[in-house]
Amino acid sequence: MTDQAVDPGGVRLLRDAPDEGRFLGRTRELKELRADIERAGLDTLSGRKAPRARVLLIAGRPGSGRTSLAGELVHQVAGHYPDGVLRVRLSEPDGTRVPVGRAARELLDALETPAPAGAAEDELGEALRTALNGRRVLLLLDDAADAEQVDALLPDNPDCLAVAVSSGPLTGIADVRPCTLGGLDTKSAVEVLSRFTGSVRVTVDPRAAERLAEQCQGQPAALVLAGGWLAARPQAAVADLANQLHTDPGRGTVVSRVLRLVHASLPASAARTLRLLSLAPAGLVDPHTAAALAGCSVESARATLDGFVAHGLLHPAGSAPPQYEVPCCLHPLLAALAEEHERPAELQLARARMLERTVRLLQSCRAITETDSAKAREKLLEMPRSLRFPSPRAAADWLRLRRPALLASARLAVADGELDTLARRLMSQLVRAMVAHFGTQAAASDLYDLHGLVLDVAERRNLPRERAAALLNLGDLDARTGRTGDALARYRAALDAGREANDPYATGRAMESVGGAHLELGDYDRAADWFGRALAERLARGEREEAARLYGRIGAAHTYAGRYGEALRDWRAAVAGHRRYGDVAAHARALSELARVQEYAGRPDESLRTCREAVEWARRAEDTRLQAALHLRLADSFERGGDPASAALHRDTAGRMLAEEDQDEESAPEPGANTCEIRSTSAED
Repeated sequence: MTDQAVDPGGVRLLRDAPDEGRFLGRTRELKELRADIERAGLDTLSGRKAPRARVLLIAGRPGSGRTSLAGELVHQVAGHYPDGVLRVRLSEPDGTRVPVGRAARELLDALETPAPAGAAEDELGEALRTALNGRRVLLLLDDAADAEQVDALLPDNPDCLAVAVSSGPLTGIADVRPCTLGGLDTKSAVEVLSRFTGSVRVTVDPRAAERLAEQCQGQPAALVLAGGWLAARPQAAVADLANQLHTDPGRGTVVSRVLRLVHASLPASAARTLRLLSLAPAGLVDPHTAAALAGCSVESARATLDGFVAHGLLHPAGSAPPQYEVPCCLHPLLAALAEEHERPAELQLARARMLERTVRLLQSCRAITETDSAKAREKLLEMPRSLRFPSPRAAADWLRLRRPALLASARLAVADGELDTLARRLMSQLVRAMVAHFGTQAAASDLYDLHGLVLDVAERRNLPRERAAALLNLGDLDARTGRTGDALARYRAALDAGREANDPYATGRAMESVGGAHLELGDYDRAADWFGRALAERLARGEREEAARLYGRIGAAHTYAGRYGEALRDWRAAVAGHRRYGDVAAHARALSELARVQEYAGRPDESLRTCREAVEWARRAEDTRLQAALHLRLADSFERGGDPASAALHRDTAGRMLAEEDQDEESAPEPGANTCEIRSTSAED
């Protein structure tokens, strides 16, 4: 019986059971809820059309079957909502309230509706309502912490339906009648047990089964744990477990009593692993996480986790790669067991082992994308085989599946308000792995949250160097999403922090970024001024290669401003610098821009000579697209000079180059990742 487990809010039976047999009991509640969908609301009675979606509320304690009932209701009525079913959890496994902005973004992602990284909570809520306008969607808002969460996510569309699950009434949501859950009826409760134990053990002693169901108070979570205990002991009678619960009533809820009994019956190593699963970020655990927490091998950890599934303590949340979920109703109980049986230092050490294993997996996840780097390949081979991924696609699949847990790990790493070495490494590797596999644009929202975490800690702990790095990263993300004004403010704040930390890299980088923001805003004089300040910093530190690049940026600002004489001077300086330090590709691009400015300045002969020189350097740099662009520019120049034959020759050459380049891209194997990077949070690799 390996597919039985506690659902986060109720009971999950065999996954391969037929639909009509997968849900037990709650007939009256389902009937009332379905009738409530069609019930006339207060607005309808007053002659007005309902302005928002109807809200159905299922209230009950964790473990009462509330989420399971909500899932069954959704299953029954989903056909009336052709635009789909969306589900989001509004509380973390430990009970922490999920911010509305994060929940809204998850729903927008499910709708494949992009929202700008770093958008405010109100903006995300409005974007969600706009996306749901005109759609007929069913929302399952699971484990809502308060009415404000539900209200902020509620569509302004009466054709949608929201099913909210909560521990109590949601005061403040108009026209909501809660469906409050107690225990299952005796018949359904006994049937839950029989699904785990088989019918024989229940049939031979039906009174014991009824007594056990009563002792579990009809609570689905307690029944599943009891059924799992019996399923793992084929020789035990139902009366044996009923007698144990009767003779040892214990304290707390019935779910905690049955869990303690199950915990006490496990081998010592498995019991310790179970307790430590309360440390799993987001309640999601894979064999690596369990192995790190318990200090055992990955193979042993996976066997233990599969055993927990059979006991009803976990349920699978993914098979390739394997992942399991700790039920929310068990999470606080496991945390209490861990606090009771483990010393604080042991819990701290287990958490550190888990985060260290996560860092190494992220390193491996990123390194496998760097197939052209001998250093990366060497570092990958130095890792234990269990930490390596067989292919870039497998690494990307792992990163995608583990994303919620990885982001929760980042929040856990800085939860104490510190930014120690382990936290820095985790942040750095998570950022780099996401950029490598998904690209900066696709991962922008997650990157924004990560850098925001660093900024929050840096400001609270007065860490100017870390504050500067976080502000620079956030400014870059603002700039990429078109919020140039916000980016400029971030860059100015980063400049102040860099100066406070006496960090020359952050200071110079901030100056250049301020210049880039002014350039984007069309203030070319200020752009040139800030680029000049950054250039002075680079020259003072002897960074000649970076200085050559900055000469080009100053030249670009002068070009946009129409100051071609000054632009020519700076582009020539850029060309000379790149030539001196052997950067062939940068040399080719600088020559290309110099030729363009010469043309603007009314020097066609000089432009033609420079353009031909740029073609040769682009060929040496193996930059086919730049070569093609330069040939097209030469064609335009020859046409203006009255030489159509030469113009046609250069156009043909450009067309042939672009066609060959496109053909090569189509025939090339699919890349495992996008390997562009942004600067991380001043963390070591």
